[in-house]
Amino acid sequence: MSRSGADLALLLLGGFRSLVDAAHDELAARGYDDVRSVHDFAMRAIVSGADSTSELGRRLSVSKQAAAKTVAVLQERGYVTREPDPGDARRKHLRVTPLGSEVLREGEAVFDDLRRQWARQIGRAELETLEKHLAALVGDARIRLDTPGWLARGSGEPG
Repeated sequence: MSRSGADLALLLLGGFRSLVDAAHDELAARGYDDVRSVHDFAMRAIVSGADSTSELGRRLSVSKQAAAKTVAVLQERGYVTREPDPGDARRKHLRVTPLGSEVLREGEAVFDDLRRQWARQIGRAELETLEKHLAALVGDARIRLDTPGWLARGSGEPG
């Protein structure tokens, strides 16, 4: 059966969605029922150097207001803190808390488990081949964390 290019895009999106939905379910079962994909993207951006709300917004391709809302939620849940800048009292630096780091580690473990499930389902060699082909198609570019803003494009949402 021949598929269209749109079918390929939908299969890839479906694979992403399947993994993310299963990860959310498993994280909830492990006691993290308040974590969403955007929280993971935000915490990863903070860990990689987005230490202000403005920079976080840029990294996620969302408005500063959207980034501030995400930070407020993460702060309320204990995953992120704002620490004063020793050189500028007006500035606050974002930091992922130990609890936030724990959630990130749990999420990585969940995705490793899901990968093993896929390997059992289609075979380890087939999965490795799929990953190799996807890596060749995507290229060596660093994986971008701007999915929240990218998904919102054209939907009327700020981004």
